[in-house]
This record gives sequence, structure tokens and C-alpha cells, in this order.
Amino acid sequence: MIQNRTRKIVITGVLSAISIFLGLTRLGFIPWISGASLTVMQVPVIIGAILEGPIVGLVIGLIFGVFSLIQAAVAPTGPTDVWFTNPLLSVLPRLFIGPVAWLIYQGLKKWKIPALIAAGIGGSLTNTFLVLGMIGLLGYVPWQALPAIILANGLPEAAVSAILVVAVVSIWQQIERGGKKQGADL
Repeated sequence: MIQNRTRKIVITGVLSAISIFLGLTRLGFIPWISGASLTVMQVPVIIGAILEGPIVGLVIGLIFGVFSLIQAAVAPTGPTDVWFTNPLLSVLPRLFIGPVAWLIYQGLKKWKIPALIAAGIGGSLTNTFLVLGMIGLLGYVPWQALPAIILANGLPEAAVSAILVVAVVSIWQQIERGGKKQGADL
């Protein structure tokens, strides 16, 4: 039990550090069309939830959100960053990424790869819909503009998230098994 708790703490710390590193170095943002960027900042949150459960995902999501808030206040990179100084926009939506990804994964885990794909997509779209929904509620962007943003950024982010989640979690689980393949996991 103590070993399991220690593992959760270590994985939470490592994945939170990766989130912060991705944000600080801007490696968590992939240049995309029209000057926008695709974010992969949600990927460590999704991976943490899949590997260690919804609470770990929630904590990493909290770290991601608080880092986003601080980054927007201290080192904004664009005119919309000021919006993310509001914790309702920068923190609250990120708390749901991990638990949603975990629920999706748990519901489908007997089909490993489809479960990982669905969790990656679901966690990423949770971030997209909740952040954009809050942007709409706060009146920063007209509601009519949000579907175009979802299509242009949200869906590609979800696809990238799915690919990264499948790659990282599959490798992680194979390392844990000592490199041995198991038929049920394929």
C-alpha cells in the first residue's frame, strides 16, 4: 500500500514536471495554421490518469492549470494570454481532463489500443470544450466562432494526443512487464 502511494506520488511529480517543462520551453505547443498553436500540455494529465487513476490525473491537471495561470500573468506570449489569468479559464477546465480520460479508459480497457486512443481523444477534447466553453461564457469570443476553433485546433490536438498517449503508455506498460508481450494487451 505504501509502495503504491509512493508510486502515485512519483508519477504525479514526474508528469507535473514534464507539463511545466513543456510550458516553459514552449515545446508543449506545436505551430499550426493561422499563427495558432496546437497544445500537447494535456497529454501528461491523460497519461497520469490512465496509469494511476483519476486523482493523479486531477492533481496533474491542477498543476497544468496553475502553471498556465502563472505563465499567462508572468510571461504572456500573445494578446489572449491575459484571459488565462482568470482561474475559471486556466485552472478549472484542466481539473476534468484526467478524470474524464480515466473514465473512458476504464470503460474500454479490455481493448487496450482503442481504449488508449479514446482516452487520449476524450481527455484532449475535454480540455478543448471546457476551455472554449468558458471563453464563450466569459464573453471573450462570440459563441459562433467556437465551432471553427474546435475544428481547426481541437480535433488536431485530439489526434496528436491520441498518438502520444498510445505511444507513451504502451511503452511504459511494456517496460513494467520487463519487455514481455502479453496477448490480452494487443
